[in-house]
Amino acid sequence: MSRRGPKLSAAIMAKNRLTTWTKLHRRFGDHVRRMRNSRSLTQEALAERSDLSVDAIRRIERGAFSPSLDTLGKLSVGLDVSLKTLFHSFESERADGVAELCDFLASRSGSELKLAWRVLQAMFDER
Repeated sequence: MSRRGPKLSAAIMAKNRLTTWTKLHRRFGDHVRRMRNSRSLTQEALAERSDLSVDAIRRIERGAFSPSLDTLGKLSVGLDVSLKTLFHSFESERADGVAELCDFLASRSGSELKLAWRVLQAMFDER
């Protein structure tokens, strides 16, 4: 085998890894956009709620930006979900309504939780 063979293979592998990362960034951006839209938020509103710039939100949604852990934390605050839910719903490629509901209820007081429980029971009571 010539010396060019391994170099060529390494170059092809590097290009494939780059393509995979680019696709991952775009897929994550699409996921963030879907979550934002499901909450009827504009990019501007999400940026304000997340303490991020509108440009950062746009770049994340386009897949042109690899957000840091700090940025992901801010994004999860703006979307009102935990990091776990943000990634779980991304991996499953569907919104995990139960996880999002748990995230929502996690910040509520004891009396609000009791009220929510009573409402849910009343809604689904099959007597």
